[in-house]
Amino acid sequence: MEASKDHTSDLESGMVTIIQVFHKYSGHKCKLKKTELKELVNNEMTHFIMKIQENDILDKLFSDLDQNGDLEIDFKEFIALIAMVTSECHELFVPNYHN
Repeated sequence: MEASKDHTSDLESGMVTIIQVFHKYSGHKCKLKKTELKELVNNEMTHFIMKIQENDILDKLFSDLDQNGDLEIDFKEFIALIAMVTSECHELFVPNYHN
């Protein structure tokens, strides 16, 4: 599916960006190895997640995401990370109407 940027909403554009970033790091195999996940997080999510420098932190994140135990992160498993981080960061962007 080729989405025209002229006709996509902000949300749809964001979804396309998530897909493109995943494939930028996973390539044609459509799965992230541990080193690719680390590179993606450290390059693409630095404002929302601390850089992963410790192997034990990477191991814990990877095992939490790898629900099927195949030692790779597929797109559905990756979306779980996006959902968790987005949910945690939500309050940073909620307007304060109680002033």
